[in-house]
Amino acid sequence: MKNNLWNILKKELRELFRDKKSLAMMLIIPIFIPLLIIGMSALFDSQTNKDVDEYNKIGFAYEMSEVEKSIAEEMNIEIINGSEEELKSQYDNGEINLYITKDGNKYIINSDASDTSTYSTGLMESYYNAYKQYLQQTYLQENNISADEVLNIITVEENLIEEDNFFANYIKNYAFLFIMMAITVSATYPATDTTAGERERGTLETLLTFPIKSKDIIVGKFLGVTVSSIITGIISLVLAIISLIVTKDMFSIYEGIDIMFTPITILFAVIVIIAYSFFISGLCIAIASTSKTFKEAQSALTPLTFISFFPGMIAFMIGITTTPILSIVPFLNFTLIFTDINNGTIDLVNILLMAISTIIYITIVFVYIIKQKKKKKVLFAK
Repeated sequence: MKNNLWNILKKELRELFRDKKSLAMMLIIPIFIPLLIIGMSALFDSQTNKDVDEYNKIGFAYEMSEVEKSIAEEMNIEIINGSEEELKSQYDNGEINLYITKDGNKYIINSDASDTSTYSTGLMESYYNAYKQYLQQTYLQENNISADEVLNIITVEENLIEEDNFFANYIKNYAFLFIMMAITVSATYPATDTTAGERERGTLETLLTFPIKSKDIIVGKFLGVTVSSIITGIISLVLAIISLIVTKDMFSIYEGIDIMFTPITILFAVIVIIAYSFFISGLCIAIASTSKTFKEAQSALTPLTFISFFPGMIAFMIGITTTPILSIVPFLNFTLIFTDINNGTIDLVNILLMAISTIIYITIVFVYIIKQKKKKKVLFAK
């Protein structure tokens, strides 16, 4: 049995590495991980380091005092005066970034929720805070009250904690989501080719002429797809780490921040990748083996790519944390546990629950395949 299983595995791996499409899926798809990391880093860097000249054209629908003009000049704000109707028209035409109207002592910032307007709004909030502070200081001085004792009664400083760096965690977590997607895509083609593809080509019948149990054939094909998935996952992880090293030196958003994986996080990241590779490979084999044609199997497996990505993405966006219950939820558990590992939290209980649940799911899948095989509805059906 062991020899038969080993022979089937060798056959599958030999065909895998000879097939150009399988190699492309296994080796080329991980290249998108560095592109993702570099692209997201460049996007964040451009957003956080946007030149003030890109959002400093501000319309004022009232007569500004000399003090206001002086503060605006210091903050590099380009003043455009006009009536509210004129400024609204200029704003609609993209000539100014936003405009200000005044009602008594209330200043109204008029803008939409566009990216540039957000920066312009922040600039004007800082401007009016400076102007308000000037008015407060002037009032206190006129009434012989120490402005420093009143206005500076407390001080606030920001301390950026490396482990809580938003950009690093965001990019690393999304990179792993795409690693999962890469593993899924890598598993779908060989799983399809080794089941529905071989059935279409008629090579399964030839394989059945040998004294090999069908269970060995199924397990051998499953292990072949799993090896392909693990290789894709490891290559993707290596490229992700290299990309983080490169982007750290390229973009200012990482200055003073340690964004690298530690050896222990790399080890557990590999464990998660291996567990997910076993899980998704078994699922792909189960789905593809019930299909009669290669095209039908591809169509059936396409939704897996999205299913592997969106639960983790939604969990990351709304801040779901790992619990023992969520550690056994398919797809979601891999993402949540990796997020914990990425943040320096290694909960062995949750990792163990993930591993055990993965084994159970794979067992259920193979029990299903074997039962369907006995009914001639899977793998060998015409």
